[in-house]
Amino acid sequence: RATMKSLRFISAEVFVSNAEFARKRLGGVAHNLFPLLFKASYLLEQGEVIHDLVENWPLIDFNMRKLLGTTADCQEDLSQSTCLVCLESCLTGLRDYVLNPSSLYMKRLKVVDLTGIKDVEVQCCECKKAMGRWARTQMLSKICLDLLVYLQQTRRNPDTFDINIEVLIDLFVTERNYELVVQALLKRCHCPLKICCVAFRSDNLALQKFFYIIKLTDPSALRKLEIVHNVRLEMEHLEMLFNTMHFPLLMSLTLPARTINVRRFTATDERMLCNIAEKMGEMMQLTELSVPYSILTGRIQKLLSPLKTPLKMLDVSNCSLNLADMDYLASSFHANHLEALDLSGHDLSDIYPSVFLKLLRHSSSVLRSLTLEDCNIQDTHINMLILGLSPCQKLQEFKFLGNPLSSQALKHLFTFLCELPLLKNVEFPVPRDCYPVGITYPIDDASLCIYDHQKYERVAEELKLILLQANREDVKASTPLFGSYDAALQETNNELGAYLIKSFKETLEKFTTSLKMS
Repeated sequence: RATMKSLRFISAEVFVSNAEFARKRLGGVAHNLFPLLFKASYLLEQGEVIHDLVENWPLIDFNMRKLLGTTADCQEDLSQSTCLVCLESCLTGLRDYVLNPSSLYMKRLKVVDLTGIKDVEVQCCECKKAMGRWARTQMLSKICLDLLVYLQQTRRNPDTFDINIEVLIDLFVTERNYELVVQALLKRCHCPLKICCVAFRSDNLALQKFFYIIKLTDPSALRKLEIVHNVRLEMEHLEMLFNTMHFPLLMSLTLPARTINVRRFTATDERMLCNIAEKMGEMMQLTELSVPYSILTGRIQKLLSPLKTPLKMLDVSNCSLNLADMDYLASSFHANHLEALDLSGHDLSDIYPSVFLKLLRHSSSVLRSLTLEDCNIQDTHINMLILGLSPCQKLQEFKFLGNPLSSQALKHLFTFLCELPLLKNVEFPVPRDCYPVGITYPIDDASLCIYDHQKYERVAEELKLILLQANREDVKASTPLFGSYDAALQETNNELGAYLIKSFKETLEKFTTSLKMS
């Protein structure tokens, strides 16, 4: 891997490259060199050395973000490497740190921070296997419980129970690992390794179980809460959550589809929405809000105006916003702070072009990520889109899948995109002229893959040539037909698939029963 390394780091790589040699000599290594050796071992995937470094960690804290991020000795950022070998070695090393019989006064470790790791699609490590967020949750929970059982059965040095190490982690809980995580959280006060949940993601979980486990995580310490997909949270449940628990540090909130649906609102629902919005403003510090597929027509101001902190990220994709909603967004104090914005599923160009341009203009100085999928952007709207994007000189990511654009329009747009200096990632649609004549948008899943693949490849090559000729090889352009990579979904897709099959089967059985009864 070509990267800037200091002579110290190169020496560290040489030292750890022979695992047997390094492990025998760790006892003589200066304490301030442990972070250097850890990153070198991680880079070379020396699992045994990583294990021993963590088992004998001499410092007060162990912070993955700082250890793996860019340093003066090695500029390569390894925080996006979730290598299975390396992370397993870290966690087993942490377990053995507790069990290591060395005298307690030598054990200085107080805080382990595992939250700085980012899950990505492609692993550059040799093993090519990742340990995702769900698996990290599973393994840490198991280690904590196994530690307790082992210490109680062997009755080792009782002073071991005086070890108190806070382990900061982003938990990911589904039906499959729920019982294990619950047990680990219930018993954490007795365990030397104390799980401290900083971010919590829940998927495929019954509401009753969600409410129980969220209490155990200590909501007052949560900074990020993601409730997604198969957690059947509705507005009355959300109000109950906010009325019974406090989230004073919460900065990021993601809600499942259809949590809010104004089409069936009553006067009681209106009061409920006001209460939810007030709670969000009073007891949270939200800077990120994601409410995809909720029906919010005419209620965006009611939902967002009580917030006291400006939003940096807003996902209102497929929320059926109207002109009043868009006008509020464009004029609100949030607009000047939005770094990431998803307006997918709204016909921006025909219904409210001037308001959309105003919103882009107000957010242009900070906007880094913009998603406009299925927004009915056509060839006649390209000049308007270019006008809106021109001030967005900090834009790094632009996604506009599902729009009926021709090959020619895409080439025109790409020529402009080359001028955005920080742009790194573009997700563009299959050109309209690659699909059969008469295709209607938005395209349903069954028709999505029925297009002229050879013609698409030719167009994609021409678009990449435009980037190449503008010396923009740094820009990645792709067409992920079924959406961007989602590490969490990828990791739990088998469980999700089984759940969907089960739900479909239950629905069929109910339908069959109702037919028989009639």
